[in-house]
Amino acid sequence: MPIGTTLRTTTVLLGMVMGATSHVKAQGEEPYRKNLPADHPAITYDAGPVRDPVGELARAVETGEIRLAYDAQFGYLPSLLRHLDVNTDSQALVFSKTSFQAPLISPRAPRAIYFSDTAAVGVVRGASVIELAGFDPRRGAVFYTLDAARSDSPRFDRPKGCLRCHQQAATLGVPGPYIGSVTTSVTGRPNFGLGTVVTDHRTPFEARWGGWYVTGTHGSQQHRGNAMARDPAAPAGLVDPARQNLRSLQRFIDVDEFLAPTSDLIALMTFEHQTQMINLLTRIGWEARLADHDGLLDVVETQARRAGVEEIVRYMLFVDEIPLTEEIEGVSSFTETFEARGPHDSQGRSLRDFDLRSRLFRYPLSFMIYSDLFDGLPDVIKEPVYERLFEVLSADQGVDGFDALSPADRHTIVAIVRDTKMELPDYWAVE
Repeated sequence: MPIGTTLRTTTVLLGMVMGATSHVKAQGEEPYRKNLPADHPAITYDAGPVRDPVGELARAVETGEIRLAYDAQFGYLPSLLRHLDVNTDSQALVFSKTSFQAPLISPRAPRAIYFSDTAAVGVVRGASVIELAGFDPRRGAVFYTLDAARSDSPRFDRPKGCLRCHQQAATLGVPGPYIGSVTTSVTGRPNFGLGTVVTDHRTPFEARWGGWYVTGTHGSQQHRGNAMARDPAAPAGLVDPARQNLRSLQRFIDVDEFLAPTSDLIALMTFEHQTQMINLLTRIGWEARLADHDGLLDVVETQARRAGVEEIVRYMLFVDEIPLTEEIEGVSSFTETFEARGPHDSQGRSLRDFDLRSRLFRYPLSFMIYSDLFDGLPDVIKEPVYERLFEVLSADQGVDGFDALSPADRHTIVAIVRDTKMELPDYWAVE
């Protein structure tokens, strides 16, 4: 294996974010996308060196360059998060049994997920492995496990079975993470017959976070988090009014068993946006690589590329974001630490700055424009994405279909990107 002898290939079924397989439905407005061939010569998902942070950490651990510290209570988790630059305040807790570790998951023992722009880590109390995903600029999401038991030589694996759940319609047909909303019983068992949706910033607030704990305030807006259906014959709990606007999870779990006492609303919304941004960039990038390799540069493919570029641009600019009707607020430090990551322009502004009154971000252009995944797009996609972004953002009168962006929004976003994004096309620099 490219990551070395301690990186074994196994057949574990990994569910990094929501491993509910074929029962999970993508958003209603999303077209069905068949799985793209991960073993295609233009992709070689399982071959060659990886360039994601988890793979790089695995190599460093194998060579002895890095030693993972083992905590008496939390095992390797704190050390992993530190080396992957993942903050503990990104913690999100999911109690639905939608993982290969389902027997260990329940409302009393939820799975904890932590994330950054480049990696995600999932852990279940008492599990034999820790789940990880790194985001490679060419492959997209790459999935791993780490043996949880204390060892002089910690072992990372790349499980073969992960793509059974993590390459499907919910991930746009490429390897990727996703967040799903599902109704569960009091034990955490999902009831897919009551409806399931893959969520992102386009999802109505009231459809989000079934099977998840959610802390934070959001006024009269209601979500499906913190709720269970107690009577399978007469299901309730899709939305539980008594479990909204929670500042603490102490009524559900022993918070001392987790690195943070929260499952932060703002972190969840940020991760929702990020997961489908990752999948969309991966999907359109793979399509271009496959077509170029196979010589499929006909009229149909050209039209498909244009459509893919437009889809990326619309998603990056939050065009179809569901507006907030009241102000929302998290109860952890995530809002502050996420904004502090920057980069910031000469006036201290950042694409990471939150709004939280009528929308998620103050300046609605995805922070993922700074990601290696965006920079790693094939030029035949990245160049027209830059062109279309600039066309929309610099237009004097606005552009049809992008009416939600005010002139002030567009002007400020261009100024921030000019100041903070490396290797911009020259035309972006022209005032």
